[in-house]
Parts: sequence; C-alpha cells; structure tokens
Amino acid sequence: MFLNKQKLFGRVQKRNLVSYSNPDSIISEHFRTIRTNIHFSTGGKKSILLITSPCTGEGKSTTAANLAVSMAQQKEKVLLIDANLREPVLHSIFKTSNEVGLTNVLNGKTNFEEAVYRTEIGRLEILTSGTVPSNPGELLGSSRMQELLETTIQQYDAILIDSPPVNDVSDSKLLANKCDGVILVISKGKTGLEKAIEAIKALKFAKAKFYGAILNEYN
Repeated sequence: MFLNKQKLFGRVQKRNLVSYSNPDSIISEHFRTIRTNIHFSTGGKKSILLITSPCTGEGKSTTAANLAVSMAQQKEKVLLIDANLREPVLHSIFKTSNEVGLTNVLNGKTNFEEAVYRTEIGRLEILTSGTVPSNPGELLGSSRMQELLETTIQQYDAILIDSPPVNDVSDSKLLANKCDGVILVISKGKTGLEKAIEAIKALKFAKAKFYGAILNEYN
C-alpha cells in the first residue's frame, strides 16, 4: 500500500494539468513519486489501474489525468479511459470532444481506433466517455468491456480508468475485478473515515486488488 500526500488542486487550479504545465513543481514531483510506487507495485508489468474515490468531489479525475501525464512523460504509452459515464469530466480537462467515446465503442457504433484521442503529451491517448447511456452499469460490467481491456492492454504500457465514486454507484465495483489494481483518492477534511473504510470494504468484496490511497490535501 502506498500513501502520498498531495498539496494540490486549489479551487482555481482544480482541473489544470499541473504535471504538464509545471513539470518542475512539487505537485509534479508528487505524481512522479506515485508513478514510481505504482511501478514497484506492478513489477513494471503492463497494468490496468482503476482510479476511484469514496464519494464525489475528492479530486480523482484530476489525479487520474495528472498521473497519466506523468507516466507519459517517462515515455510510457498510456491510455486514460473516462468510465465515469454518469458525470464525465476528462474531455473537459483535456479540452477535447466527447461526441464519440467509450460508450459508443461498447455499443458497437464505432471502433476503438476511431474513438481514441491522441494527445500531444508524450504517448498519452484518451478514450472519453462518449454518449451518456441509459445503462452505464450494464455497459461497464459487460463482456464487451472485458474484451476491450484485454485487447487494448496489448497496445499500451498502462491503462488508467477514471471511474465513478465507489460508495455512490455500483459501476466501480463492476470494473474493479477487471483491473490489475485499484487506487483510492481521498480528500483531506472532506472524506470521512467511515466513508473511506466503506469504500475499501466494497472494493475488497468485489475481489479488487487494493494498491493503496492517495491523500489529496486540497480540493
């Protein structure tokens, strides 16, 4: 288990890609530390990691985005997936379209190559959430989702999945055991101990491999 305190993401900078815009900052160094800890946890192998939080508003999407950038800056080929189908934000963070994405691939309306967005940040690519579906849990828990992950991991060094808060809906639990590990983002002064414990128990019940928590000090 790794725990890293991040003094980051004040209200004004909440959705900034600090790892990209200010790579020499202490915040960026925190992300490099987290990246290194993940490398040791996975043994340097290709891995699919789920990034979630106990509740909403704890900084998990910004954390996932900056972590993906940090990995890409080390010449890793990274895929960042927005699986928060109910309240997607990664397209806003990276200022790209969300007309086509994960849901459209899972529904068979487009293929992965047509939906993936290639950024100018190293070898970082993004699969946004796509069209908001009426059945998010069903899509994320489907065999199509499993097949997508099994296929795409062959093309990348790491896949990071930004998922909904684990205590709010069942989506993250459905995804958890499809991944190699789960990282929980908790917010100092906002995440109650009971909520954090509840989230960890839910992930373990879903047979997820819990890699550890990231403490976000400012959100």
